[in-house]
Amino acid sequence: MTEITPARSVAYEVIRGTFEDGAFTDVAFRAAADGAGLEGRERAQAQRLTYGAVQRRGTSDATIGELSGRPAVRLDPPVRTALRLGLYELLYSDGAADHATVDQTVELGRRGGSPQAAGMINAVMRRAQRERGELLTKDRDDHDPAAAARAHSAPRWLANLWWEEQGSDRARSLLAASNRASERGLRVNTMRAEPSVMAERLRRAGVTVEAADGSYPLAPPELLIAEGRLAGALEAIERGDVTPQSRGSAAVVEVLDPQPGEAILDLCAGPGVKTGQMAERMEGRGEIISVEPDEARAGEIAAAAERLGVRSVSIFEVDAAELTLGRDFDRVLVDAPCSDLGALASRPDARWRKSPKQIKRLAELQQRILRNAVARVRPGGVIVYATCTISHAENEANIAALLAEAGGDLPPLTVDDLGALSPGLASASDSRFLQILPDRDGTTGFFIVRLRRDG
Repeated sequence: MTEITPARSVAYEVIRGTFEDGAFTDVAFRAAADGAGLEGRERAQAQRLTYGAVQRRGTSDATIGELSGRPAVRLDPPVRTALRLGLYELLYSDGAADHATVDQTVELGRRGGSPQAAGMINAVMRRAQRERGELLTKDRDDHDPAAAARAHSAPRWLANLWWEEQGSDRARSLLAASNRASERGLRVNTMRAEPSVMAERLRRAGVTVEAADGSYPLAPPELLIAEGRLAGALEAIERGDVTPQSRGSAAVVEVLDPQPGEAILDLCAGPGVKTGQMAERMEGRGEIISVEPDEARAGEIAAAAERLGVRSVSIFEVDAAELTLGRDFDRVLVDAPCSDLGALASRPDARWRKSPKQIKRLAELQQRILRNAVARVRPGGVIVYATCTISHAENEANIAALLAEAGGDLPPLTVDDLGALSPGLASASDSRFLQILPDRDGTTGFFIVRLRRDG
C-alpha cells in the first residue's frame, strides 16, 4: 500500500473538517499541522495543498461531475475530499510527479471510503491526467457568470453579483484575483523602532521586505511589504515589534488620521489590528475605546495591546449598535462586520461561507452601527466607515441611507472628498468614496468613507 505523505494527510484532514464540520480552514490547519509536527517545507506544502484545494472546490467539483458521471455532492465525503485534493494538485499545483499524485489520491480515498471507491478515483484521476489540457482550457473560459464561477471557483451568486454591480470585465478580474496569493504586510511598531531600522533587522533575520510608502496611495510609512517566507519575522510579531496587516487595512486608519491626545471610539474593534495602529499613531497619548461583543475577540484586542505596549486602550464587551456612553468622541471608526468579499484571497474558505441572505443581514446591522456612530461623535468630529468587501448593499447603499436621514432624524453630515485625496482609489460609483480593489491594487479590497458631523 502507498504511504501517504504527512503533508497530504494534514491537507486531507483539514479539507474534510472544513466542508463536513464547518471548521475554519486556517484555524483547523494550524491545529492539524502542529499535531503532526509539520515544519519548514513540509508545512508550507501542506498549507499550499490545503488552501488551494479549498479555494478550488467549485472548479474541482465541476470536473469531478464531468469525469465521474456523478455530481460531486452525491459522492461519499471521504471520496469527494480525496478527489478535490488530488485534482487540485494534478491540475493547479506543481512539485509532485503525476503518478505520485494519482497513487496518493487513490490511497486517501481507499482509507476513507471503500475498496470499490479506489477504482473510481483511479479512473477519474487517470482521465484528468490524460485530458489535462482540455480541462485547463475549459477552466479559462469566463465569458459569462456561470462559466466564470467555474473557471475561478466561486459561488454562482457571487459571479452574478459582481457581473451586475462591477461590470463583466471587473467581475472577471476580481474573481481571478481571489485565487492569487494574498499580500503580506508588516506594520512596524513606531513606538519601539523606526521603520528603516526594523526593516534591516528583518532582512538580517532572512525576511525580504521593502517600504510600502511612496509606491502605493495611502500606505503609511510604517508599513513594510514582505516577500517569500515570514519565518524570520515570527519573533518580531510575537514581541509586538511588527504586526501583520495589509495595505488596504492600513489605509483605513490613514483616512481616519487619529491625532495624539484625542478621544477615539473604535466601534467594531476585533481582533484589534487597527486599534493597535491608532494607538501607535497617537504615540500612546489620548484614549481609545474599543468595542467588541465577542469575549474571545475582546481578549485578542487586550493581548494585542499588551504585546504592542500600549496603555491607552479600554475594551467594552458590548454590541456596537447598542453602546451608550455619557460622552462623545473626536473620531469614530466603524470597521464594520461584513461579507469579506475583498479578502477572499487570504481566507480560503470564505467564499463558501457567504450568501446573499447574509449580505442583507449584515447591511441591516451596519446601518444600525452607523447611526450609533453618528450619535457618539462630537460636533465637528469625524466618522470613518469601512468594510473589507465589494458589495453595493453593504457599501454605497448604506451611506446613501445614512445621508438620507442626516439633518432630519440624525445630525447633518458632510462627506469628505476622498477621491481628491487619492484619485487612483476613488469609487466608480461616487468619487468621494474610496474602493480599494484586490485585482487593481494588489491588496485587500476596502470600501472607505469619511464623514464629518456638522452639528
